[in-house]
Amino acid sequence: MLEQMTARLDFHGKALMLRSQRQQVLASNIANADTPGFVARDFDFAQALQKAAGATGARATEGVAMTDARHLSLQGGPGSPKTDLAYTVQTQPSQDRNTVDLDRERANFVDNTVRYESTLRFINGHVKTMLSAITGQ
Repeated sequence: MLEQMTARLDFHGKALMLRSQRQQVLASNIANADTPGFVARDFDFAQALQKAAGATGARATEGVAMTDARHLSLQGGPGSPKTDLAYTVQTQPSQDRNTVDLDRERANFVDNTVRYESTLRFINGHVKTMLSAITGQ
């Protein structure tokens, strides 16, 4: 019974972690909009969520191999779902070979932010409902 109650929270928790990872990727793209030769990155959220929802155990916590202890993890730490970053398709050629389209990146950033907040509100509502059921109110 408890597993059924927490299964939805686990799914939305993974979605929240993926949204956070995507937000970092999009912020990196925006920050490097003027960096010559920078190639924008992103990942397919639906595919990553499906992969994370089906992943269990070691598959769910696989990360990028780090060769030095000072390297930062690209996956958000232990327990976070693994994402496959891909290069975005260039829509406008630039002289410095930078592939960041600021309009597209900003729109994706705002869309991802709204969806992150929606997922967070859903989780909060679900927890409040569970607490009120437990306390009998």
